[in-house]
Amino acid sequence: MAHTIHVDVVSAEEQIFSGEAEFVALPGEVGELGIYPQHTPLITRIRPGAVRIKVAGQAEEEFVFVAGGILEVQPNLVTVLADTAIRGKDLDEAKATEAKRLAEESLVNKESKIDYAKAQAEFAVAIAQLAAIQRLRRKQ
Repeated sequence: MAHTIHVDVVSAEEQIFSGEAEFVALPGEVGELGIYPQHTPLITRIRPGAVRIKVAGQAEEEFVFVAGGILEVQPNLVTVLADTAIRGKDLDEAKATEAKRLAEESLVNKESKIDYAKAQAEFAVAIAQLAAIQRLRRKQ
């Protein structure tokens, strides 16, 4: 049997994934991270983007979009604590496009009462979500 690592992906609302995996890839704060069994312990922030999980004994990867959060890696356990997490199959392109449009408007509108930093963060999440949708489409 292949070596595996236990992976948990959770958000404030629910547990998105829990199971054994051969590897996990996700957007770390300073670049893409690849986690395999027996990885060196690590705690880091993660950026908005796609978490790809190669589930043991399954041909297709599991795909989860996260809007940022924290990653904790132990030799036999990976925990992704996401601000927001959405299963790949539940991503909505129309909703992400509308969120991007609204964030762009907030950034351009100088008289907007919305916090500029919040608008930037919302824009970054919408862009990352649209990129994740495109990546998922290419895999199908």
